Amino acid sequence: MKKPKRGIIILLVLIPIGLAVLSLFIGKYHASPGDIIGMLISKIVPSFPHNSSPNLETAILQVRLPRILLALLVGMSLAISGASYQGLFRNPLVSSHILGVASGASFGAALGIMLSASPIIVQIMAFIGGIVAVGMALLINRFNHASSTLTLVLGGMIIGALFSSLVSLLTYTADPNTKLPAIVFWLMGSLASSSTKALAFAIPPMLAGILVLLLIRWRINVLSMGEEEAKALGVNTDALRITIVVCCTLVTSAAVCVSGVIGWIGLIIPHFGRMLVGPDHKVLLPACLAIGGAYLLLIDDVARTATMAEIPLGILTGIIGAPIFAYLLTKGTRWS
Repeated sequence: MKKPKRGIIILLVLIPIGLAVLSLFIGKYHASPGDIIGMLISKIVPSFPHNSSPNLETAILQVRLPRILLALLVGMSLAISGASYQGLFRNPLVSSHILGVASGASFGAALGIMLSASPIIVQIMAFIGGIVAVGMALLINRFNHASSTLTLVLGGMIIGALFSSLVSLLTYTADPNTKLPAIVFWLMGSLASSSTKALAFAIPPMLAGILVLLLIRWRINVLSMGEEEAKALGVNTDALRITIVVCCTLVTSAAVCVSGVIGWIGLIIPHFGRMLVGPDHKVLLPACLAIGGAYLLLIDDVARTATMAEIPLGILTGIIGAPIFAYLLTKGTRWS
């Protein structure tokens, strides 16, 4: 496989970092770049002479910075999960939500909202719901005598449809004045409720899943050649398949529980990655981390500043993602 150019690799590293720094100065709370930079330096170097207002510290450290980090992590998680699933199932139309994790998380969050639970409890219930949904899909695959990736995908579709119906049931019975708007807004995806608590809750499963996927990314190359070829090379395909599914479930459930349902990232970002660095998963997965994080951070900057009222992220990713994917289909990309 052809190695990507060094300039592309450097660009993929610098773009997310540059966007993260730029995003610190973007928001509805107006402050000069000098004040923001001085306040940040004073937090790192206590002896630095700078007097910042409590409102500025709250806006940057408690609201804007956690949101930036969450946008990066959610984008990274959805992108690497989608790329891993596309390699596992050898299908370019697979996304990070293929096994019903989004529907399960949506049911957990909707149930939490119906029970008037606190935001952190809603996030925990969404996280558990996503894991339960994928677990049920794995059970269907396990009880099938001819267990295969196809059965796993079909099981995910069944469980996804089941939990989607349960979400519709909760939406139908929800109080139209209070609970229904909260459920609908959560389902459209947003980082408006970002906080240090949400960041602390999401970081461990996201980083754990991402780290394991990066460590086994060369094995995904072998698996993408076909199950028989992988077994001939000494790879335990069943164990590898379960490992990939568990890691993708962890990172996707953690992403969905703090951001709601954000579509298209796990589908289109891997294709952009292949266009830039090729189909080799040893390079593709790190590239997807960079592109996915930068993409969602850029979308979130637009969502919170384009209009007076914040635009849900799921709307923007759908409006932007659908034509981009149509263009990729007409242009043609390397799937494997």
